[in-house]
Amino acid sequence: MAAKALQDLKAWARRIKRNVVALWLAARDPRVPVAAKVVAAIVAAYALSPIDLIPDFIPILGYLDDVILVPLGISLAVRMIPAPLMEDLRERASLVDKPRSTVGLIAIVALWVVSIAALYHAVIARH
Repeated sequence: MAAKALQDLKAWARRIKRNVVALWLAARDPRVPVAAKVVAAIVAAYALSPIDLIPDFIPILGYLDDVILVPLGISLAVRMIPAPLMEDLRERASLVDKPRSTVGLIAIVALWVVSIAALYHAVIARH
């Protein structure tokens, strides 16, 4: 029973990875509607970023984005892309090495810097 659950979990992780790469391709594909491109680009940039918004070392919350936010974003983007086109992108994704997102990295680092500056201003600078 545990072996089956582990196999299912590994299959789910492979589907997530393939969908993320497919969304990375979708963000660059002229056949994809503009709104879907924007969502696909945001989801792919975040999922492919080498750092997370919530660091994984934080208990429970650290994996929240990987287990909930990324799959929800993938689901939204996939629904916005016509099914035959998404299947084509998935097939192409299986032939591509997993890319890295520099844009996602920069966006997350910028968000952390702004958050820390706001926290400093709100808590420390006022005293």
